[in-house]
Amino acid sequence: MTTEYRQSLPDTQNRDAAEILGANVPILQVGISNFRLPLRVMSAKGDPISLEVSVTGTVSLGADKKGINMSRIMRIFYEFKDRVFTPELLEEILIAYKEKIGSSRARLKLGFSYPIIKKSLRSDMEGYQYYEVAYEGILDDLGRFRKQIHFDFVYSSACPCASDLSEHARETRGQYAIAHSQRSKARVSIEVRPGKTVNIEDLQAICDKALLTETQVMVRREDEQAFAELNGDQTKFVEDAARLLYEAIDSDPRISDFQVACAHLESLHSHDAVAVINKGVDHGFPGHIDDFRSLIC
Repeated sequence: MTTEYRQSLPDTQNRDAAEILGANVPILQVGISNFRLPLRVMSAKGDPISLEVSVTGTVSLGADKKGINMSRIMRIFYEFKDRVFTPELLEEILIAYKEKIGSSRARLKLGFSYPIIKKSLRSDMEGYQYYEVAYEGILDDLGRFRKQIHFDFVYSSACPCASDLSEHARETRGQYAIAHSQRSKARVSIEVRPGKTVNIEDLQAICDKALLTETQVMVRREDEQAFAELNGDQTKFVEDAARLLYEAIDSDPRISDFQVACAHLESLHSHDAVAVINKGVDHGFPGHIDDFRSLIC
């Protein structure tokens, strides 16, 4: 392969505006999604952990340009593959995207499963709990960088109404009854203040302290009993879960904006119970989620 031959190859995506198909309008985001590779992510202890990461990288495209060089997004990212990834590093990559691709805006999202060792409630057992996490970086037309973290927390929710009705049946008729509970999920999205750091372990601790009924990894009978007691003591509707998380996240000065989406996979009903809450910052998280089924799954 000679330089002359390579230069003779057609460059279709960089043809002029006359070659554009359809409306000659700008595109807000164009790029590639779900290219996978092993990357190192920093733990709270300062140790890098090697994980399989799914990357989505996009840039803006002006109305006068036919397309972008998709493979360039991937090639630029690979220049950073040996670095330890933090939300702060995304800014450096996004600046490279804008400069080398010639776009006014750029966005990058890294999704991965992050392991944390969790101890059992009463026994001496422990095991790995995996959390779905995404680091997201956004660089706008003015060069302003925003770093966001999306974090999924799975917990158990026992219904307060069913709990009261079960107690009523026992007290008035001597009828044994069990309140229904279900596996539930909260998706917490935060924007970190410039110059501040929030790690994944921090988010896990915030959610755990707020809800108190995280699902367990390794259990013996004493752990299962402790979990049943926790559910009985910490009954919660989906509205309660959203507000408890709001209160906990809003008190952290490192977080400038946030959104919480909760879904309870109902064991009584054939439908799910859902709730969304946000801080309400101008031009921040919108306070809605497009597809609750993606949260349940």
